[in-house]
Amino acid sequence: MTDLTLLQPTATISVREMFGIDSDMRVPAFAQACEHVPRVDTAYRFNRQVTLAILAGFAHNRRVVIQGLHGTGKSTHIEQVAARLNWPCVRVNLDGHISRLDLVGKDVIALQDGKQVTQFQEGILPWSLQRPVAIVFDEYDAGRPDVMFVIQRVLEREGSFTLLDQKRVIQPHEYFRLFATMNTLGQGNLSGLYHGTQILNHAQLDRWNLVTTLDYLAPDEEAAIVLARVPAMDTPQGRPQIDAMVALANLTRKGFAVGDLSLLMSPRTVITWAENTQIFHDLKLAFELSFFNKCEPAERIIVAEYFQRCFAQELNAQADAAPPHVHVG
Repeated sequence: MTDLTLLQPTATISVREMFGIDSDMRVPAFAQACEHVPRVDTAYRFNRQVTLAILAGFAHNRRVVIQGLHGTGKSTHIEQVAARLNWPCVRVNLDGHISRLDLVGKDVIALQDGKQVTQFQEGILPWSLQRPVAIVFDEYDAGRPDVMFVIQRVLEREGSFTLLDQKRVIQPHEYFRLFATMNTLGQGNLSGLYHGTQILNHAQLDRWNLVTTLDYLAPDEEAAIVLARVPAMDTPQGRPQIDAMVALANLTRKGFAVGDLSLLMSPRTVITWAENTQIFHDLKLAFELSFFNKCEPAERIIVAEYFQRCFAQELNAQADAAPPHVHVG
């Protein structure tokens, strides 16, 4: 494996040339990719504001957090920028099972010269701090309070990290970078959509230098991504189907925004639907298995109406969508 501590960025890239964004910004980059660099996804579409925020994070060591609904590609956006910079990148999902010990490290029993000894094993945070690594905290607003306070000190630009058990202070590597993604704005589960999210400490939110929002793509751009993921549908017959699928997804998003639906179709769901269409060779069955069956029974008739509006045909399961009648005896 590559010794990351020895790596240094030796090149600079033009944002205008690499990302097609009208900006004079130049960003340091590594000459070659290592095993920790994400793979380049040529189909990915970059949002201008979010891309500039991420690039500023890499170039000027700014702490960047991206907020947005699920499926908008927040974490992937950071990874794809890192991929084009050949910058090592590590994602950590801050679900309820990630503890302080997972981040900081813990004592483990190991064999040394045939004997069992206790030694300290670094967690992902001190490991990343000492290397030119971009660490991405996914689901940042779902992190446990004890975990969040571990991160808080590191959020400062030159924030050192103290390993109390080792009586050691770690100074961050010159090219260590820190990013996060979250579904809410740190105010908890106000919409009812993201159970398990926390109200974040304002002092911690204040330590993030750049905050940006990633929304869903324009319909033509989303359709282009779906076609890139499922090239078998890039045909005179398949392209109108993809356009209709994206239009249906946008209807569910509007229905969610006004409170008609409790579930929406993300771009990830549209891609899954297109992939399943290739498996079953049945557009309607693939839709039922990909999204319709996830909906609440009382809301399925609305979704079936969306389907009829976009495809000019009835959904097979529409008859089962209406809620059952209640007989009063």
